[in-house]
Amino acid sequence: MKKLTSLMMATALTASVVAPAFADGHAQKWDMPMAYSASNFHSENGVKFADCVREGTGGAIDITVHPGGSLFKGADIKRAIQTGQVPIGERLLSGHQNENAVFGFDSVPFLATSFDASGKLFEAAKPKLEEILADQNLTLLYSVPWPPQGLYFNKEVNSVADMEGIKFRSYNNATARLAELTGMLPVTIEAAEISQAFATGVAESMISSGATGYDRKVWESLSHFYEVDAWLPYNHVMVNNDAWADVSDENKAAVQACADTAAAAGLEASKAYTQFTLDGLKAGGMTVGRAGDGLVEELKEIGATMTAEWLQAAGDDGAAIVDAFNN
Repeated sequence: MKKLTSLMMATALTASVVAPAFADGHAQKWDMPMAYSASNFHSENGVKFADCVREGTGGAIDITVHPGGSLFKGADIKRAIQTGQVPIGERLLSGHQNENAVFGFDSVPFLATSFDASGKLFEAAKPKLEEILADQNLTLLYSVPWPPQGLYFNKEVNSVADMEGIKFRSYNNATARLAELTGMLPVTIEAAEISQAFATGVAESMISSGATGYDRKVWESLSHFYEVDAWLPYNHVMVNNDAWADVSDENKAAVQACADTAAAAGLEASKAYTQFTLDGLKAGGMTVGRAGDGLVEELKEIGATMTAEWLQAAGDDGAAIVDAFNN
């Protein structure tokens, strides 16, 4: 399945772009940090995007992908792009809600729980998202959703009461708040550190997709995955505005064509990866299935609280996004 998915992305990313002339007169070497492992579908998609850009610009822009937080840790990638330490990179913007609550639009529990719904929510948020990023010296190139988020534990959990005191991996405001409201203890852990954190007991639980758990072989430490489809967060590939200004119009068009195709290929890969990774968790020995009705109802009550809190924090912008999503 992974080979099939990779082939699909490779074909899609190279088929639609025709190389323009070497318009800038010199090659621009771009380092592209990514937070997730090289085998993760986001990272694989990023490599195909880089290949597409290299071909599409006739070598004028040569992107080198650095997965697994090897160049910058996930939390540092956005700042690195903003300040020009790197010209391009990928980041989960919901990790920056402290800068602007709108960045957490994709982590509002139970607002958008399917690929179709999350796509509609993203389109509702995109204009405001692009406006905020532009003020931060960033241009959004493409965005790709993760599969639906579920709950990982090292024991059977049937109610919120069963979560009391569990050390919970958080990666943004929403996950930290979820931990607080369920009585768990939030611990901030980067994606690249997940395996070690679970192996050493620094963390005992997380909310994430089947993809993250599969990539990190969490069955070595955890026993249960509960499908709750809480939200579908997005990874966003962004470019520094100053670096972007140095790109010719012809090459900008080529890069944007690659970005548009990467968004489409990434979405299809995410859909394909969803069941594949859940099957992989089962094969690893984990108990995988839908959460019980009682637990889901308790989580939805918590989700309603978090939605109200997000709407208050995001103000008119958040209300406009939710209104556009609902209409």
